[in-house]
Amino acid sequence: MRIPIIAGNWKMYKTPQEAVAFVNAIKGPLADLSAAERVVCPPYVALPGVAQALEGTEIAVGAQDLHWEDEGAYTSQVSGPMLKGLVKYVIIGHSETREYQGVTNEMVNKKAKAALHHGLHPIIAVGESLAINEAGNTQSFVETQIRAAFDGIPASDLERIVIAYEPIWAIGTGKSASGEQANAIIGNIRATIADLYDDAVAGAMRIQYGGSVKPNNMIEFMSQPHIDGALVGGAALKEDSFVELVRLAIEAKGL
Repeated sequence: MRIPIIAGNWKMYKTPQEAVAFVNAIKGPLADLSAAERVVCPPYVALPGVAQALEGTEIAVGAQDLHWEDEGAYTSQVSGPMLKGLVKYVIIGHSETREYQGVTNEMVNKKAKAALHHGLHPIIAVGESLAINEAGNTQSFVETQIRAAFDGIPASDLERIVIAYEPIWAIGTGKSASGEQANAIIGNIRATIADLYDDAVAGAMRIQYGGSVKPNNMIEFMSQPHIDGALVGGAALKEDSFVELVRLAIEAKGL
């Protein structure tokens, strides 16, 4: 069985001090929930403190993005060598970076390759807008994103990659796809990976759902056969809520 992975994307929340206090509060309750992989993705400035606070635990740390170049005149950017040793995961292609920072499918591919080159594990996010969804073009749109993201990436690297399907219309809106809807799209993503590689690789690929995931709908998503976890925003910012999400994921998968 694919190991569930619950990742909290903190976005632009929590100071370095608040971040350390948060992980110190959750690492005890999460210690017994080892059947799922647990990941926290704080802002860049909090990464060193969070990494130090979680040293010796099984809770992984992730960054929220990276640049594809190792260094250069890229004001405000963070590179793979800067993250190496601090984090295990890095989120790539989140809809907010696509919308506000102009990240393209080609850039997502370059970022993913850079992350893999430096030993990091990409969480590659894909998802459609409300207009695309209502036009019935979700499947083709997301398939295009997947094919572009994985262009030139060998099958040997796929065990380090997680995909997150996040419909843009469900992020921070309180709306979410139904479990069945999300499972259908994620099933199509898995079929696309099978077409690019093979069935075995696709069957091993972990694919998360993200978009207004909360404790009260976690079971609905995690009980679906193709959904292997969640990339969570707001509900991951509260200690009890994040711990509950992990517990519910484990319960839903019967682990």
